Amino acid sequence: RRHVLEASQQLTEIINSCLESDTGTESPEPSGEVEPADEEDSAPHCLWVDKFTPRRYMELLSDDYTNRCLLKWLKLWDTVVFGKEKAVKKAKPSAEAHPPFSQPKEQQNKWKTKAQLTEEILEAELDQHKRPKYKVALLCGPPGLGKTTLAHVIARHAGYNAVEMNASDDRSPEVFKTRIEAATQMKSVLGANEKPNCLIIDEIDGAPAASINVLLNIIHRKDVEGEAAAGTGRRRRREGGLLLRPIICICNDQ
Repeated sequence: RRHVLEASQQLTEIINSCLESDTGTESPEPSGEVEPADEEDSAPHCLWVDKFTPRRYMELLSDDYTNRCLLKWLKLWDTVVFGKEKAVKKAKPSAEAHPPFSQPKEQQNKWKTKAQLTEEILEAELDQHKRPKYKVALLCGPPGLGKTTLAHVIARHAGYNAVEMNASDDRSPEVFKTRIEAATQMKSVLGANEKPNCLIIDEIDGAPAASINVLLNIIHRKDVEGEAAAGTGRRRRREGGLLLRPIICICNDQ
């Protein structure tokens, strides 16, 4: 064990010296960008996967198309979470006045790229509560692909506090429901400027069917506010309110 630690320390020093020589030739970064390096120095024995993990959107090495789609979906929540109005994209006048090859509209839609089709789906109208049409995003792929890293980086990039839970650990549907509602509904008492939560549920494919049904009930929960029946009001307080925070689920087996 001592030999392994010594070899690991030597290799860490070599990597650090190489990184310092690379950064020394570049222009100095602003003072606000030095925080991750300070964190690394304070934890000399942290794992390399934690030390060199991406901390900003531009450092991600995963598929760029997937990154942009997830970020675009997360920004659709800005209206209900941050109170920002949805930006209206202006149509290009040249494309309207001169359609390519004067083709019919159906034929033009037929040749749209995958990115264009996905963008149209994500830009669908918000519902009556100003939430996006799809309430949950599902990231799937083999282990080591960077799914959890992508979810955390994009959540921070969009202004959220990433809250992670493991669906395989909470086998009880009651505990599963309590943790989801605590992350998506309860407000933080740590400070007035606390960021809103974005719930990341890892290993969702390991959750029992009862927990999946709990998640579906929370997603499809209707707003019964305004109904006059007292019994309905008590039921609403017991069940909880609308889902007003984004949820990102992660699995290996789709």
